[in-house]
Amino acid sequence: MGPGEVLVPVVFMTVIFGIFYLFISARNKERIALIEKGADASIFYSDRKATPMWKVFIINFALLLMGIGVGIFIAAILNETLGVDQDVAYPGTIFLMSGIGLFTGFYLTKKLNSDT
Repeated sequence: MGPGEVLVPVVFMTVIFGIFYLFISARNKERIALIEKGADASIFYSDRKATPMWKVFIINFALLLMGIGVGIFIAAILNETLGVDQDVAYPGTIFLMSGIGLFTGFYLTKKLNSDT
């Protein structure tokens, strides 16, 4: 195992830790500054009820899986009928349909949040 094989995961984990640390410390500093200025703590909490996270996850995961399934189906049709190269048809349509599914999930989640 070379130094690159060890260095990449270490750098990756360091970047992930750095992002979370900056997010949490910046949020904490912002809240402390608002409290020092005398702002009410209720500004940190929304009055409207948010959609449960499990519903959002289920909607997005279901649409992602449906997008992958439709992508495989369309890729098979492209491969068999139009003669599109298999190495191009499958990844291209799977990623395209997965992206469309996640994009649809975003709008359904947004609609779900506006209804509550």
